[in-house]
Amino acid sequence: MGLFLNKKSKNKYAVITSKSKLTVDIVDDNKWKKCNKCNEIIYNEDLKNNLNVCPKCGNYFRLTSFERIELLIDEGTFIEDDIMLNSKDFLNFPGYEEKLENARENSRMVDGIISGTGKINGIEVVIAAMDFNFMGGSMGSVVGEKVTRALERGLERKMPVIIVASSGGARMQEGILSLMQMAKTSGAVKKLNEGGVPFISVPVDPTTGGVTASFAMLGDVIITEPNALIAFAGPRVIEQTVNQKLPKGFQRAEFLLEHGMVDIISERKDLKTTIYRVIEKLI
Repeated sequence: MGLFLNKKSKNKYAVITSKSKLTVDIVDDNKWKKCNKCNEIIYNEDLKNNLNVCPKCGNYFRLTSFERIELLIDEGTFIEDDIMLNSKDFLNFPGYEEKLENARENSRMVDGIISGTGKINGIEVVIAAMDFNFMGGSMGSVVGEKVTRALERGLERKMPVIIVASSGGARMQEGILSLMQMAKTSGAVKKLNEGGVPFISVPVDPTTGGVTASFAMLGDVIITEPNALIAFAGPRVIEQTVNQKLPKGFQRAEFLLEHGMVDIISERKDLKTTIYRVIEKLI
């Protein structure tokens, strides 16, 4: 016996046969998600209510920028800045315009980061949150500019700055213009530090490449989530380069905490409180 959907439908369902156990290829009807760690099929509403953490195994699903803002900022206090900044195809890179349009349509964002001001338990802050769903969270000229403006805004208003990073690194379609953002954002962090304004960096899974090599690892305090991948080059690249097997858990949050690369690992449900307590001690 089998359960099938008409082939013309875009949705996918489980196929059940009398000769096999229940097998779920993937459920893609906007109601369910499959955990890539334990293979549990989770009702979307249950996953959302659990802050996108698998209720069975504790695996962390990635959050969008919108979800990050909702998680961290007091309801009704967020005001978005630099809304209309958008990337241009300066180098006439083949297919870049199409990729941008697809990313905007799928993510409902203009580019890979949202920035603005809001309150965390009543404390006014500047916040920026990157989104891995937008071209792998890559840092191009707009992402770099919005990070820089967020840091400058914090300096000008003497407000703590929180940046949630999630990125595959530099945006290759913008070439050297993308790489320049590493120096620009790092310079802005330096000015913020000289002005005595706290910068809380929150690199989450995954944060790699040029973002790790610039502002994401320059926070006064660096906070992350359990098992987050934070690296410059990926483990496979390193293993192929040095021809050695890397230690278990290499480049994961727990390994980095043990070796002094991050300061705090916080459960997602406690992240807002953790950031609030850190800011309280720094201001």
